[in-house]
Amino acid sequence: MLTPGRSLTLHADAGRELPRVEAFQALYNLGCRPRQGEVIMIAGRSGTQKSGLALYWVAQMGLPTLYFSADMSAFTASSRLASMATGDTTEMVSAGMAAGGRYRQAYLDALAHSRITFAFGSPITWPAVDEEIEAYVELWDDYPQVLVFDNLMDFENAESSYEEQMAVMSGVTELARATGATVIILHHASDKSWEAKSDPWAPPSRDQVKGGLSEKPELSLSVALDPTSLEYRIAVIKARMGPCDPTARRYATLRCHPESTRFSTLEPRLEPITPPTSRPWSPLDTLNK
Repeated sequence: MLTPGRSLTLHADAGRELPRVEAFQALYNLGCRPRQGEVIMIAGRSGTQKSGLALYWVAQMGLPTLYFSADMSAFTASSRLASMATGDTTEMVSAGMAAGGRYRQAYLDALAHSRITFAFGSPITWPAVDEEIEAYVELWDDYPQVLVFDNLMDFENAESSYEEQMAVMSGVTELARATGATVIILHHASDKSWEAKSDPWAPPSRDQVKGGLSEKPELSLSVALDPTSLEYRIAVIKARMGPCDPTARRYATLRCHPESTRFSTLEPRLEPITPPTSRPWSPLDTLNK
């Protein structure tokens, strides 16, 4: 049992803001302040680069991270990291690793300083989570500062059971409290709603997140990718500390580079200036002055 002052003193460091990522400036401009020790949900429809965003985010923050991946294969995840580090496309990474020699070594060198540790397997089970965290602590003598679960519906028995999904959210919340780690969990939004069909490139609103589970975390982000312009839109649909918009109509816009799993600030597009059309001189020009 703690007094409010004692609780604030003990947990002040746990609530510090996460390292900022330059490409996310538009999101910070909305008042979004992700903090250490929070449970953060990234929700979006299928094919909206949720995994790419989470991987880019943790790579750019540079914090010790344990990434549970049931949605990406081991090669896909690691080649995305190599692509991100070098700027080469994932196809180039794949070709370079197959070629071997100095090409392979260049990508291995690019990953040498990564602070991300992967745990692969589907479905994700709690015994496996406990074992991976124990192994991480054994290796590094500390808990990871960030835990990523990709994704919620890949937990055992959580594919279609609302009760299991709620149990997963309770479990990751308890995990964040016990370890002090930031937990990022990915989740799906409905592909069958009227909004998904009429405006598929807009971030889904809070009520479109499957199971209504976006209300559980401290921070829930809704994402969408316009494949024609590669504009990436992120809305804050739930924030316990800060502004949010459950309708997701107010969102930050980034530029997505899916070929290299990178994101950048959205540069304004300048319309070309059309020069005036020339025509022969006419006596009327003098009269009109």
